Amino acid sequence: MKKYCRSNVILVATAGLLLSLSACAQDTGSDAHQTVGELEAPAGSLDSSGALPEASVTALPVVSNSVAQLISAGSRPDVVVYKNASCSCCKDWVTYLEDEGFQVEAINHENLDQIKAQNGLHAPGLKSCHTALIDGYVVEGHVPVSDIERLLAERPDIVGLTAPGMPMRSPGMGSLIPDDYDVLAFRKDGSSRIFSSY
Repeated sequence: MKKYCRSNVILVATAGLLLSLSACAQDTGSDAHQTVGELEAPAGSLDSSGALPEASVTALPVVSNSVAQLISAGSRPDVVVYKNASCSCCKDWVTYLEDEGFQVEAINHENLDQIKAQNGLHAPGLKSCHTALIDGYVVEGHVPVSDIERLLAERPDIVGLTAPGMPMRSPGMGSLIPDDYDVLAFRKDGSSRIFSSY
């Protein structure tokens, strides 16, 4: 319930801010527009805790495309993870991504080298135990979410990121705080460079 309340508050605050900004942008010089502080919820729309009920979020009018774009900008892309059925650290990395807000489809596959090759990962020294496809990029192995977020924000011209091998102090390998390994950015020709060092 708390998760929904926080989401509702953020959604309502965002919509209110954009509504206010939209009104200011359309103001023709009159002093009649409302500020965010002057916006009030309709009478009777709050529950006993002072929060909007979950259903009220769907009843908000669509203010502009900006609201929808802002809300969807905070959503994460879907992830497909190819892994071996018996790999427990792969399962743990999938859980880690899900806990960080990603929707993950985990696919058990017998020939992971084939998946890696089909997606531009050929150099043996760059491989790990699982391969993820995220928004046009390959993410190989136990790459932290912070690096995935940076990859998606910067959108460099690379195939993807890899944490080669199975770094012991990495997400999915027993440590949520990465330590003592490098995450590499790699290209189709097998060249790589350090993307992050822990």
